[in-house]
Amino acid sequence: MAALEKRRPAVAPAASFTDSGRPSVSQAATTAENEEDFLRQVGVTKMLRAALLKVLEARPEEPISFLAHYFENMGLRSPANGGAGEPPGQLLLQQQRLGRALWHLRLAHHSQRTAFNNNVGVAYECLSASGRKKKPGLDGRTYSELLKRICRDGEAPEEVVAPLLRKIQCRDHEAVPLGVFRAGMLTCFVLLEFVARAGALYRLLEDPALAAADRRMGQAVLDTLEGALQAGDRAAAPARYLEAGSRLGPDSLALAMDRALVARRPSSAMTREEFLEKAAALFIAKVKPVG
Repeated sequence: MAALEKRRPAVAPAASFTDSGRPSVSQAATTAENEEDFLRQVGVTKMLRAALLKVLEARPEEPISFLAHYFENMGLRSPANGGAGEPPGQLLLQQQRLGRALWHLRLAHHSQRTAFNNNVGVAYECLSASGRKKKPGLDGRTYSELLKRICRDGEAPEEVVAPLLRKIQCRDHEAVPLGVFRAGMLTCFVLLEFVARAGALYRLLEDPALAAADRRMGQAVLDTLEGALQAGDRAAAPARYLEAGSRLGPDSLALAMDRALVARRPSSAMTREEFLEKAAALFIAKVKPVG
């Protein structure tokens, strides 16, 4: 018994604390395992992995700032947070979701197909999160509002993008599948880039003194652009039409402008707005309407 009593006090310190008051090696290892299990159970490990993958996809110049924005926007992904349910709370939540979806859509250029498609999927999930009185899914009103936001933030003139929106919008209460959502997002971003490139072409034609371009020259460039788009008719993807338009080399443009000058027909001024509307119309004519 005496020997047994002598051994008892030594058992507790070995299992819990050392003489310095610190946890023993075995308990520290157990604590570390418990912490790792906790991080896995609450989803932190998965969340950090997803964040690092986003950094690798986007390769931002300031990774720390990028991660700060990423985690700042993380809260709205969960349907459990979708819940105000009543205006104005529901309206505010909807605007937050739109902002978060836009943030994800801009993480990668549409030419980075895998990263862009992944981000489109995340944006779709953000907008499909359900509230207490709504079933999960994306309706046409939210989808159309996002299209308008993309075009407005892209600073394209409203009259230029309006025909495209009429073509690819959905009815307010219509369910929007992921495939339609992806096609609409891609088409919007490609149109904005197409219009930006058309604007660069117009600056080459513009007379600074008149703040306008010669109509013969402008129409010659538009005709050449239309020919390039028609040559790409076999490829139905919007990005393919952008590539076709970008293949307009200086030689082909110079020849078109030379022919316009040789014609010596009476001409008037063509404004930037008119040029952009006509250029955008060439692109929009190739886009298939929704439904």
